[in-house]
Amino acid sequence: MDKDEIDLQRIPPEAPWGPHTDSAFHGVEFLPEDLGEALNKTAMRVNEKYSSLPAEEKGIHIINIRAIEDIGYIQRESTLLNSLCQDPDANCKHGLYFRDGKRKVDYILVYHYKKSSVSKTLTRRIHHNDSSARSIKQDHQLPGKGGHLDVGESELHMDYHEDDKRFRREEYEGNLMEAGLELERDEDTKIHGVGFVKIHAPWNVLCREAEFLKLKMPTKKVYQINQAHGLLKKINSVIQKITDPIQPKVAEHKPETVKRLSYPFSREKQHLFDLSDKESFFDSKTRSTIVYEILKRTTCTKAKYSMGITSLLANGVYSAAYPLHDGDYEGENVELNDRKLLCEEWASYGVFYKYQPIDLVRKYFGEKIGLYFAWLGVYTQMLIPASIVGVIVFLYGCATVDENIPSMEMCDERNNITMCPLCDNTCSYWKMSSSCATARASHLFDNPATVFFSVFMALWAATFMEHWKRKQMRLNYRWDLTGFEEEEAHPRAEYEAKVLEKSLRKEYIHKKTDKEKLTWKDRFPAYFTNFVGIIFMIGLTFAIVFGVIIYRISTAAALALNSTPSGRSSVRVTVTATAVIINLVVIIILDEVYGCIARWLTQIEVPKTDKSFEERLIFKAFLLKFVNAYTPIFYVAFFKGRFVGRPGDYVYIFHSFRMEECAPGGCLMELCIQLSIIMLGKQLIQNNLFEIGIPKMKKLIRYIKLKRRRSLDHEEHLKKKQRYEVDYNLEPFAGLTPEYMEMIIQFGFVTLFVASFPLAPLFALLNNIIEIRLDAKKFVTELRRPVAVRAKDIGIWYNILRGVGKLAVIINAFVISFTSDFIPRLVYLYMYSENGTMHGFVNHTLSSFNVSDFQGGTAPNEPMELGYVVQICRYKDYREPPWSENKYEISKDFWAVLAARLAFVIVFQNLVMFMSDFVDWIIPDIPKDISQQIHKEKVLMVEVFMKEEQGKLQMLETWKDKDMKKGENCNNHSPKLSRSQSGSMSSCHSYHIDV
Repeated sequence: MDKDEIDLQRIPPEAPWGPHTDSAFHGVEFLPEDLGEALNKTAMRVNEKYSSLPAEEKGIHIINIRAIEDIGYIQRESTLLNSLCQDPDANCKHGLYFRDGKRKVDYILVYHYKKSSVSKTLTRRIHHNDSSARSIKQDHQLPGKGGHLDVGESELHMDYHEDDKRFRREEYEGNLMEAGLELERDEDTKIHGVGFVKIHAPWNVLCREAEFLKLKMPTKKVYQINQAHGLLKKINSVIQKITDPIQPKVAEHKPETVKRLSYPFSREKQHLFDLSDKESFFDSKTRSTIVYEILKRTTCTKAKYSMGITSLLANGVYSAAYPLHDGDYEGENVELNDRKLLCEEWASYGVFYKYQPIDLVRKYFGEKIGLYFAWLGVYTQMLIPASIVGVIVFLYGCATVDENIPSMEMCDERNNITMCPLCDNTCSYWKMSSSCATARASHLFDNPATVFFSVFMALWAATFMEHWKRKQMRLNYRWDLTGFEEEEAHPRAEYEAKVLEKSLRKEYIHKKTDKEKLTWKDRFPAYFTNFVGIIFMIGLTFAIVFGVIIYRISTAAALALNSTPSGRSSVRVTVTATAVIINLVVIIILDEVYGCIARWLTQIEVPKTDKSFEERLIFKAFLLKFVNAYTPIFYVAFFKGRFVGRPGDYVYIFHSFRMEECAPGGCLMELCIQLSIIMLGKQLIQNNLFEIGIPKMKKLIRYIKLKRRRSLDHEEHLKKKQRYEVDYNLEPFAGLTPEYMEMIIQFGFVTLFVASFPLAPLFALLNNIIEIRLDAKKFVTELRRPVAVRAKDIGIWYNILRGVGKLAVIINAFVISFTSDFIPRLVYLYMYSENGTMHGFVNHTLSSFNVSDFQGGTAPNEPMELGYVVQICRYKDYREPPWSENKYEISKDFWAVLAARLAFVIVFQNLVMFMSDFVDWIIPDIPKDISQQIHKEKVLMVEVFMKEEQGKLQMLETWKDKDMKKGENCNNHSPKLSRSQSGSMSSCHSYHIDV
């Protein structure tokens, strides 16, 4: 046998000390306690084996462990195997409690194991006492599979990877017991080959960890919340009565007039807290958070490099770790619980008109998820006034379309304006009146009201941000998060593994064991890969948009070959619609691809903490998805029709494709079509259908797989599923990044190009009403319960929102000045109009071209299609006429309009920015009443401690007075003391000493 191998032989039943067997335990043998030290030393040697491998051998740990299962387990009072009761689920409420029905399951660890054919239905359970759990580490391993002793060697030999994982699990679980947690194993489940470890945190552990985490808990002290008085009180009362039908019917949502004073939990000051009901003092969310903190910091081995639960999950030692849901949410005879209440009052489409029970959401899922849904609710509420104003602007455009002189001139056939061909050869001359419908539709979105709406939306964005900050402070006060500061998080599993690899490499080469960390040199290849990868992805997006441009140009030329006039008139609409649909499909596909690439790029950076990982992932994903979603829209808004050249001197792509032009009414209508289809398509397909369809499909696949397994094992099929089995079949929680991301992209659609699509807030509002309930249903019914995370704000997303809001002001300024005809109309009205009206504006914006100046091979093939000979055609641009000395040169009108456009951008941007900053300044971040309440809490807390100190002083003075009186009584005694008096005297002195 190799000297590095460890061969644990099965202890023979003929040993002199004899086996301790019991037929009730299916032949599982228990060894006497004096063998524990030997086994412990053996386990320590295995530990040393794990911690001293060189770098090149770190991937595989070959340990020859023979018949580990048959070694036996040390029998303690805290170790209990199967009780073999007739109804094992009678007391545990189907997995919510331990088998004793008293200890609640706070967390679940799941692992895969190879189920032996010898014993398939033996339930493994172990109950751990506090006293014995702290004493011994290796001896208190959770029992493995008890098998018969005559099993062949081939059955006992397990794959060394499985042995490795099992050894790590046993050691890790022993460490958890040392930390005070109580564990119970269950491998007798309906899911074949999957074992569960149930974890319970006893009261003393909860108190200890609550003190470490500085959790604010409610004290006995209750104080009155300041209420409004006078007219404001009456207004609030009326509003409360009006909104009562739309309030959720949950206790947590009712307005409170009193509040318990909160204070960071301390074991020395337990008398301050209301501990009348210890079972409910720490709710399930808090209990699972405490257990998760212990799981993260508990190490797997005695090596100097920790391997917490994150590392064990990453290495496959455990397959999942999650807290349990409170119970079922549907069905008959289901006890009312928070999950069922959330399903009825929150995660139902039938209550879409009601407010969200945010306090109950926070109680069940934690502050971080509660803040997300609170933010989403505030955002949706703020969309209501924006939608109303947007609809009014749209209706104004509808009402004034017949009074719009430019569109009337374009539709008037008497003007007989002949336009130059839209493409070479195949396209012929056309009448401007043929684009009458496009011109009238453009007015719906390109009218003076859209300028006002752009200013309004910029101020709306600033008001929304301030309103959210105030709402956030109210929630912080209600949820006792004031003064909460995030502490340094535990390192991620991947970071620890990378540091371990670096340390082992250096230790193997230099024999040094200094504490290592990753430097920029270690991360430089990852940073370089990130830079190149992001640039490549952005270039890929541009290339795809360019490909769609080629498609538009070539398709327009091909459709122009159609001989029917109706076909030719619909070329522009057909090309625009199909190109936008292609863009939508590409955007949806690339969104998923970019999400995966952003995660991979972040993973190779190996950030140290989960917070750092999340922030880097968000930045990369937002950058890629922002470019992906808005590049086609930016092209239509700012580039299309800008670099086409002029008749006789067009700009060509690859010397064959002529750059496409805007319609006579401008590109704003096309921008509106592009924006609306992409926005609505993303919301309908990506945000709703994907979120509904993909989880349903995954659930169906899991159901089919389980059904096949059940058919193979009829005995397991008859058993009722435990709560942890049901939750294991749910989807794991993947974080809030996808939820925030889709809303931030939508916020960009609502604010960035709102000048071209005033109905964007309305469609966003309708989507969000569904989105809130869809997300709620997903969290309550489709996902495993996430670990509650404390947070006082929405993090980096707030900065992204502010950045998008500032960018929106600049983009809307350019859209109004360069994409719409608002500035050219103002210039014409005040500089060139003869009668102060818009009559003649269309003719002013068109330049003339002599058809004899066409380049060879570019003139129309059918010049007589209109029925007459065309000598002069018109095109939209500010250029000198062919009869001018500087024919086709840019005219002075162009420079006048350009100067006005740039001036408008500067004035609009600075004015709106100033107004936004003024709104930001005039609205305080912290509401006045909340500021007063926070101050009141501090004063009350000081009073509580002052009274406590005064009580201690009074007690000490009372003891001193009693001591002095006792001393005087003792001194007044006669020198000749009886035996009893002598005893009394000695008691005086002893009392004095005790005091």
